Amino acid sequence: MFRNREIRQFTVLFAGISIIAAAAGFIIRPVAGILILLFAAAQGAVFFVFTKARYRSLAQLASQIDLVLHNDDHLYITELDEGELSILQSEITKMTLRIREQNDALKKEKNHLADSLADIAHQLRTPLTSANLILTLLENDPKDNERKDLLRETEELYIQMDWLITSLLKLSRLDAGIVVLKKEQVNVKQLINAALHPFLISIELHNVRVESDVPEGIEITGDFGWLTEAVQNILKNCLESAGDNGSIIIGCEDTLLFTKITIHDSGKGIEKEDLPHLFDRFYRGKNSGTTGNGIGLALCKMIITRQGGRITVNNHPQGGAVFSVRFSK
Repeated sequence: MFRNREIRQFTVLFAGISIIAAAAGFIIRPVAGILILLFAAAQGAVFFVFTKARYRSLAQLASQIDLVLHNDDHLYITELDEGELSILQSEITKMTLRIREQNDALKKEKNHLADSLADIAHQLRTPLTSANLILTLLENDPKDNERKDLLRETEELYIQMDWLITSLLKLSRLDAGIVVLKKEQVNVKQLINAALHPFLISIELHNVRVESDVPEGIEITGDFGWLTEAVQNILKNCLESAGDNGSIIIGCEDTLLFTKITIHDSGKGIEKEDLPHLFDRFYRGKNSGTTGNGIGLALCKMIITRQGGRITVNNHPQGGAVFSVRFSK
C-alpha cells in the first residue's frame, strides 16, 4: 500500500500535523497532548484499515482483469459495497463481457471466412477442371464441329467463372459496408423490365412464357441498380427451374402498408428441407443442378434486406416456386 506515492505523502503530512498538534497540546496541558496523540493514532489506524481494504479490492479487480487478458474463461469479480469501487467493478465487468463477445464474434467470423474461402476454391475449381479437360481434348485435334462445340463449352465455363467472381466481389463489398445504396423512387414496372432484359434471348431460345402483370405507377424506395441485380438473380433461378417450354408469372401487389413483388415459376418447386437454407451463402439444394453455386440468392437477399425489404420463397399449391419481395411503406 505504501508503494503508492499519494499514501506516503498523506502519511507524512498526517504525522507532521499530529506531532505539531500534540506538541501544542503538551505546552497547554500534558493531558491534552496525550489525548491528541491517542486521537491521531486512532484516526490513523482507522484510515489504514479502510485504505488497506480498498486497495485489496483494487488488487482483486486487477487480478481478475489480468486473468481475462490471459484468455481465462472464468470471470468472477466479488461484489463490492463501496460506491465508487462498486461502479468501477460494474463498468469493468461490462467491458470484459463486451470484449469477450467481440472475441467470440471474431472467432466465428474467422471460421466463417475460412469456410467461405474453401467454398470459393471449390466453386472455382470445378469449372477450371472442366476447362482444362476441354483443352486436353482440343490438343488431340478433333473435327471442326467438335472443336466448335468444345470452344463454345469453354467460353460458357469462363463466363460462369466471371459471373461467380463478380458476384463474390459484390458480396464482399456489401459485407464490408463500402457500398452506398441510394434511396430513390424506383418504378416497379421499369425495374422488372430492366431485370428481364438480359434474359430475353435465353427466354426465346428455351420457349419460356413470361407473364408480367405489374400496374403502372407503383413505386418503391431503394437503389435501382442494386434492386435490378437482386431481381435478376431471382429470375435466373426461376428460368433454370422452369426449363424448356416453362413459364414465369410476375405480379405486384400494392397496399397502404406494403408493396410486394411475386415471381412464380413452373418448375418442380423446392424441397422442404431446402426452403430454410435457400438464401444461405454457398448452399446448393437438391434441384440446383450442376450450374448452381449458392451465390446468386444469397446476394439477392443481402441487397434486399440492406434496403429495408424482405424476401421469402415458398412452393405454390399448383406447382413451382414463388419468390416474394416485400417493401414496407
